[in-house]
Amino acid sequence: MKPRNISDRVQWMGAIDWNRRLFDSLIPLPDGTSYNVYFVQGSEKTALIDTVDPAKVDILLEQLKDIPHIDYLISHHTEQDHSGSIPVILEKYPEAKLVCSQKAKELLIDHLCVAEERIKIVEDGETLSLGDRNLTFIYTPWVHWPETMVTYLKEEKILFTCDFFGSHLATSDLYAGDDPYVCEAAKRYYAEIMMPFRTIIRKNMEKIENLDFELIAPSHGPIYDKPQCILDHYRDWISDKVSNKVVIPYISMHGSTERMVDYLVSSLAERGIKVEKFELSSTDIGKLAMALVDAATIVIGTPTVHYGPHPVVFSVTQLANALKPKVKYAAIIGSYGWGTKAVEQIAGLIPNLKVEVLDTIMCKGFPRKEDLKALDALADKIKEKHSQL
Repeated sequence: MKPRNISDRVQWMGAIDWNRRLFDSLIPLPDGTSYNVYFVQGSEKTALIDTVDPAKVDILLEQLKDIPHIDYLISHHTEQDHSGSIPVILEKYPEAKLVCSQKAKELLIDHLCVAEERIKIVEDGETLSLGDRNLTFIYTPWVHWPETMVTYLKEEKILFTCDFFGSHLATSDLYAGDDPYVCEAAKRYYAEIMMPFRTIIRKNMEKIENLDFELIAPSHGPIYDKPQCILDHYRDWISDKVSNKVVIPYISMHGSTERMVDYLVSSLAERGIKVEKFELSSTDIGKLAMALVDAATIVIGTPTVHYGPHPVVFSVTQLANALKPKVKYAAIIGSYGWGTKAVEQIAGLIPNLKVEVLDTIMCKGFPRKEDLKALDALADKIKEKHSQL
């Protein structure tokens, strides 16, 4: 992609990564991603905001071929999809100062071996003048690393947010407009990356609420030219509000756990409760994470493997614990052959989930009538709890 004008003083640069399908060797990218870079021209000085993943640095260098001078290179966040090309840009522009937060300085030195003398630290709320354009830096720690910040360009009414409000989405569209697919991609991004920090994000949201901006320019996905939509979604996602929904991640080896899950799904549906079911051998974990954003209850279904939960369930339960969704209730169901400690082991994996455990139902062999009655009773408990939401 060639540079694209946002205004006569601001250009989008960067790279659209259409074919990338995995991030951090963990997160699925069904729709690719982008690494957005922004160039700001002041009357006296210039600034480049963030860089690209090192695999795409040649694209950025081509876009910069007609830019003879850069005074400031802004680093919002030191993760390598944004900072990995910083050494190349600093080599191309030896006069440029690398601008970052205090916490980012040590990370840039440690991760990228940046020379300390090239770094200029800016404080929370500090403004850097480019002449007739001014960049104000706002610390937003833990969105989603400890050093993150955003930049406000008052004269253009643009808020550059790096990962904050981002979406892993490869598209030729510069702006999000009213496209609901962008909001879905942003929810996936929030669920997979931002959800563990939702209480901290509340405070960071407060820091930007009173700024007068018309564009939110993240470092992944299109620019929000109607930012109220994504702001409203974030307010909902980071709130304590949950919906009348049960999420059931499960796996079944010989059909017993599957029978229990299917029966519970039917029983919950009869009681007017929405259910999202995820068979873990084939589930996109991003979809599971999205479902957990506003679910009231999680029910974990597992067979027993050598007294413990199935390894796939073990892994996903650990992931749910790391994501810290705002679920209020939990239950464990499953099956075993001769003995099990699956319940105790799963309970030990989710200390971050501040949930009320409603029930544990483990059947020996294939579920019988008494097991199905227990599942109906669990559905009744969930209905009662959800009626109080």
